[in-house]
Amino acid sequence: MSVASVALAPRVPRPAAAVVVVFVLAIIAVAVPAVFSVFWIRSFTTSVIYAIACAGVGLLYGRLGLVSLGQIALVGVGGWITLRLGHGTSLPYPVLLVASGLGTCVIGVMVGLPALRLSGLNLAIVTLMFAGAFSIVFNATGFPNGGGGFLGPATGSVQPIALERPSLGHSDAGYFRYVVIVAALMFAALAWQLRGRAGRQWAVIRQSEAGALAAGVDTTRSKLRALALVSFTTGVAGGLLAANAGVLDPGNFTPSESILLFAVVLIGGAFSLFGAVLAGLLGQAMPSLLSELGVNGNAILVVFGLSLIHAVSTAPAGIAGQLHALVSKARRETVDGR
Repeated sequence: MSVASVALAPRVPRPAAAVVVVFVLAIIAVAVPAVFSVFWIRSFTTSVIYAIACAGVGLLYGRLGLVSLGQIALVGVGGWITLRLGHGTSLPYPVLLVASGLGTCVIGVMVGLPALRLSGLNLAIVTLMFAGAFSIVFNATGFPNGGGGFLGPATGSVQPIALERPSLGHSDAGYFRYVVIVAALMFAALAWQLRGRAGRQWAVIRQSEAGALAAGVDTTRSKLRALALVSFTTGVAGGLLAANAGVLDPGNFTPSESILLFAVVLIGGAFSLFGAVLAGLLGQAMPSLLSELGVNGNAILVVFGLSLIHAVSTAPAGIAGQLHALVSKARRETVDGR
């Protein structure tokens, strides 16, 4: 077997690790609603939703070296599709989530396909312009909220209507558990691809696209596969966000939010799904914590700025990488001490 074949061979998932992840998620789903107040339950729900989007950013950057600054726009697209179908049809909510994922997947691939030959700063600028264009569209049209027509905004005497949550998640605690389950499914899909042949191909492309071509990797198809997968999971995140409050505000999908999302992914760790979870908590729960402590919420930007400098200069693997290194060091010292 050639070196290229070994590099691209699929890795068999470890059942023990999967069991541990399921066990931890089950504890979180039960413990958080039982311990925390409604304010924190809602904050953690938003954190889990954004962790899905962070996982997509991490896959594109950590596995392919692609700097995408348009993920927040895709979250908005997924939310728009969910709200439009939710108000215009009687489809059950799980079907709405799948539809939002598929619709966002199509749009993400259509927009990203022309940019696949770009990389680095050029790709970052193109995706940021994409986020800006969708921000303008969202502000001009608004999000569907029970009105008529194709766009569905409530105008005149029509009162806005919030999207109803799924039957299993009417309460804040129930919806948090619902979001955790969906997030676990999205993370499982990403992990399955990362541990398979696709993940090996993405890793080779990140190291050297010329080397990947020499190894027989279809780089365009591999990038499209990653883009489609990330767009789907990000669209699902948008659908979850739409039902969280029942309405969406165009002000939450600005280009600056896309830049902030990429920054917290670098801080949390772009090379692991655990880093995406940390990024979701940093981006959504940390501002809530500062507010609870009576600190101006804008101070979080200073914290993120300093943390980003630290991550770029001394900790490229982010907080997740540092925690992994500490755990590995503790294990080695424990073994050596026996």
